[in-house]
Amino acid sequence: MSTKDPRAKLPDAPLSDNERLKSQSHLLRGTIKEDLGDELTGGFNGDNFQLIRFHGMYEQDDRDIRAERVEQKLEPLKNVMLRCRLPGGIIQPQQWLGIDAFATEHTMYGSIRLTNRQTFQFHGVLKQDIKPMHQWLNQLGLDSIATAGDVNRNVLCTSNPVESSLHQEAYEWAKKISEHLLPRTHAYAEIWLDGEKFASSEDGVEREPILGETYLPRKFKTTVVVPPTNDIDVHANDLNFVAIAENGKLIGFNVLVGGGLSMEHGNTKTYPNTARDLGYVPLEYTLKAAEGVVSVQRDWGNRSDRKNAKTRYTLERVGVDVFREEVENRMGVKFEPTRPYEFTHRGDRIGWVEGEDKKWHLTLFIENGRLLDYPNKPLKTGMREIAKIHTGDFRLTANQNLIVAGVAKKDKAKIEKLAREHGLMADNISRQREASMACVSYPTCPLAMAEAERFLPDFTTAIEQLLSKHGVADEAIILRITGCPNGCGRAMLAEVGLVGKAQGRYNLHVGGNTAGTRIPRLYKENITPDEILLILDAWIGAWAKERLDGECFGDFAIRSGIVKPVVNAPVDFWDVSQVTV
Repeated sequence: MSTKDPRAKLPDAPLSDNERLKSQSHLLRGTIKEDLGDELTGGFNGDNFQLIRFHGMYEQDDRDIRAERVEQKLEPLKNVMLRCRLPGGIIQPQQWLGIDAFATEHTMYGSIRLTNRQTFQFHGVLKQDIKPMHQWLNQLGLDSIATAGDVNRNVLCTSNPVESSLHQEAYEWAKKISEHLLPRTHAYAEIWLDGEKFASSEDGVEREPILGETYLPRKFKTTVVVPPTNDIDVHANDLNFVAIAENGKLIGFNVLVGGGLSMEHGNTKTYPNTARDLGYVPLEYTLKAAEGVVSVQRDWGNRSDRKNAKTRYTLERVGVDVFREEVENRMGVKFEPTRPYEFTHRGDRIGWVEGEDKKWHLTLFIENGRLLDYPNKPLKTGMREIAKIHTGDFRLTANQNLIVAGVAKKDKAKIEKLAREHGLMADNISRQREASMACVSYPTCPLAMAEAERFLPDFTTAIEQLLSKHGVADEAIILRITGCPNGCGRAMLAEVGLVGKAQGRYNLHVGGNTAGTRIPRLYKENITPDEILLILDAWIGAWAKERLDGECFGDFAIRSGIVKPVVNAPVDFWDVSQVTV
């Protein structure tokens, strides 16, 4: 290997074991099919524990009853979480009715969980129901291919793409990118669909021309976004296509690479980072650009240390200019200079909005994305009743909300009546609650260190009370809570981000902004919710008195010197001396 080759900068270390299991998996088959017949365990054995992720599943157990089952000399109550592939988050009402029925009849918890990856998850699927689940999805025209594992995952797109023709064009490209970057192996169809043909090459030989036979070094996330709304948080993703339009018509994309939020507590070799501009490509080079970026990361990414295997670490190691030049070589054209664009806000516009086609779109706030029937608030039933009469489609957002899209004016009152009757619409939801989000965490996520989803509602209420106390009840602070440092709750793009450290303890980060373009800084480690609220009480009080006109909380935190902005990761991110305690 030439010393000029960026791969020469990789440490001289053996490949991680994940590389072995991928290379020996026979293109992601492993022995999953045989493992399904093992009735001695509710889980998967050996490499299959990892391989099922490429099929869109994670093995989990109910941690609330883990100790109880140990006392009973039983293994943990193993089950899987499945994440559907849903580019741009669009699902039809008949499909919704199908997933509702499966969640009700064949999952432990009965819920449908909307995720900030703009799709839905089933939680608590027992082993005997896993294959029927995939066949159920297939009958609905859905699948879970490549929604987890070392592949390009569900492609996000700015929500409400029928609001304008530009949004519709962006969504169509999100679908194309998703299909183009899918694995080509037939493993999914063979294992779950009894060999039904799903994808094939012309000569019948399986190849992975883009992802390679050992797939990517680590997970890879892609988005399509329409400025000025950054509702999909571009800086949380490896590859982003920023829509550029002229006269309302999509003409191409700026390409941003290397965003990501995961880290490991105390490990300064891991850190969140914002994405970098590579430049602009006309529409006809969109798929070539996507393939170029993915293939460079495939070949240059770190396959020895999975904690440094994401695209952002490759970019840091080789430099943006070298990375860009290699992508240009592979796509056969040079990037043009980045076209001007600006992100001014993010989040979803809750309520009704009219599209240019004179159809209406209703965005429903779904706290934590969890659709379940609660006392006096039967959310899941409400969505089922809407699906029975709705003639448009549903669009899941990257903020765990749901859009009832394409509603004729004559049907608005009927849809709204159902939504209000079932608690899906209310007039008393605060801006703060709408701006708060959490990952799933306990009891199902095996990585969780602290509560997130179950903790968020009450903690948000406490923040609402502080805002009211200081006379700013109509304002909102972008609040994100994640149960571990893996980044699923996108706390590292919040104005206030809580990252789980242990049961009842969090690291407090502050200083992001409303546009989602700045990483918050670590302020204090391993503190309790009560300590956090005391700190926030003082900060919110100062913000209410001293803020500039229209100044968001995160900008105030920087201007007032609570923290200094993170400029140079990882050095700045981990430098806790840059805070005022």
